[in-house]
Amino acid sequence: MNIRSLSRGDGVVTGAAVLLFIASFLPLYSTGASDCVGKYCPAPSSGPNAWDALPLLMSVYLAGVIAAALIVLARALPQTPKVLGLELGQIGVVLSVFVAWTEFWWIVNGSGASAGMILGLIAALVLAAGAVATPLVPALGAPLLGAPKPQAAAGPYGTGPQPGYGYPGAQQQPQGQGYGYPGGGQQQPDPAQQSYGGQQPAAAGGTVGGAQGAAAPAEFAAFWFAVPVARPLYGEDGSPSPIAELAPGTWYLAVEQRGQALIAQTQDGRRGVLQDTTGIQRG
Repeated sequence: MNIRSLSRGDGVVTGAAVLLFIASFLPLYSTGASDCVGKYCPAPSSGPNAWDALPLLMSVYLAGVIAAALIVLARALPQTPKVLGLELGQIGVVLSVFVAWTEFWWIVNGSGASAGMILGLIAALVLAAGAVATPLVPALGAPLLGAPKPQAAAGPYGTGPQPGYGYPGAQQQPQGQGYGYPGGGQQQPDPAQQSYGGQQPAAAGGTVGGAQGAAAPAEFAAFWFAVPVARPLYGEDGSPSPIAELAPGTWYLAVEQRGQALIAQTQDGRRGVLQDTTGIQRG
């Protein structure tokens, strides 16, 4: 299960389900004011809650929690299972609309609705709206959690912070620099020795420096990305059939670049080639 694949709409659905579960413990109907005055009057009653009415509990409150669980599971699982040809997310959306419809008519048919019914209706409407609007509204389809920052690749040997004595790239103190010490006071070469052999030391040094100063190709740094629409992921062996499908709202890790294509890694560890990289969102 990948929690980072959840969207903002899934967060709205989850919050509505929690609110609906809390409402099931609140009184459904108010008992009204009593005309009895005195110490022999019966104690005021808070009224029954949803757990005292099994049909209402199963058709509204628990059904709403089940609908939210189906929607979130359908988003978080790598492979969405199907029941009677329908995905779990589709069943959850239909069930959430049924919950809001049933709760509305329970309030219309009853009298003196109390906190349990009113809060239940609000939660049911939010649940149905979040379930239906998440695929349609881009703001709700955005990832609930931001993309994690990939770990910075280790730099070349000798470029780390605070290198010690003798560490390549360290700034050595010019103490005790004697004859021939690198970076110390160099003696001026004798003009006769400099011309002897037909080669200048500077020319040899320039050749070595030119070879070492050749610009090396930039290393690829892994990054997280999301696709705007569903796109196929092909195998690295060049097979024409895709091995997976990248879904929008889910973060994937790009581990390598091959021309315009990216080598992407899914949440279950599969790697493949993403040929179409237009419009991707970098994390």
